[in-house]
Amino acid sequence: MELVGRRERPQQRQRRQKPVSAISPLIKYSLFVFTFFFWLIACALLGTGIYARVEKGQVNAIVDLLADPAFLLIVVGSLAWVVGFIGCVGALRENICLLKTYFYILMLLFVLQLVGAILGFVFSDTVEERIGDLVESAIERYRDDIDLQNLIDWTQKEFECCGGEDGFKDWHQHNRYFNCTDLNPSRERCGVPYSCCRPEGQEVVINTMCGYDFAPDTTPVEAIERIYVHSCILAVADWARENLFLLGGIAMGLAIPQLVGILLTRVFINQIEDEKELANQQALL
Repeated sequence: MELVGRRERPQQRQRRQKPVSAISPLIKYSLFVFTFFFWLIACALLGTGIYARVEKGQVNAIVDLLADPAFLLIVVGSLAWVVGFIGCVGALRENICLLKTYFYILMLLFVLQLVGAILGFVFSDTVEERIGDLVESAIERYRDDIDLQNLIDWTQKEFECCGGEDGFKDWHQHNRYFNCTDLNPSRERCGVPYSCCRPEGQEVVINTMCGYDFAPDTTPVEAIERIYVHSCILAVADWARENLFLLGGIAMGLAIPQLVGILLTRVFINQIEDEKELANQQALL
């Protein structure tokens, strides 16, 4: 009896042992925190876009809606919200279908960004031409969209520039309020926005009319005392060349979290698959 008891004790201890799990809580909750943070950023983008869109009120045309920065925030925020939600639920519920969907979406986004960067470098002339078209379109719509107007004003003041490829002359050619035609009744005729003006000492009150009353044939040499004449496209390009290390650091800062998310998701998927295989093996014993 004593021998039988001794033999049964190891078996009893074996029954009390907890089943071995292939899933690491560290990987699981690290992935959940990562996806939850991603989801919070998406909520912020979506909320900002909706608030800006509501504040601006009704749009007159679909074209205006598609070119609206607020609408862009809503679209990007909505897509990011869905992706983040899939990742959060998949990580918390250990749902391999949702996790694989999240993994492939992250992979697709990363590959698209990488391909876009390579194509932008290879076809830099075409990219510059497209940017010129976008700037020209933005100048045309300067008075039609307050968000776009603020963005242009900030860019021109920050980079001390004015206009697109043709400098300040772009405002005379592409904006109906600033153009120099005789049929233009606007007080802003042959002028430029105040953000093109050079600051006059310590200004307490901004003179929003400082860029008015240029002659149609004013040359950059004549205008340079009052306004910036450098093209904003060239100004931003020059800034980018001077800050390559900063831009590289930003690119790495965006790429590394994506790679971490892809890696965590793939490892967690493998662990869930191993857990299922282990459970099947134990069921056969």
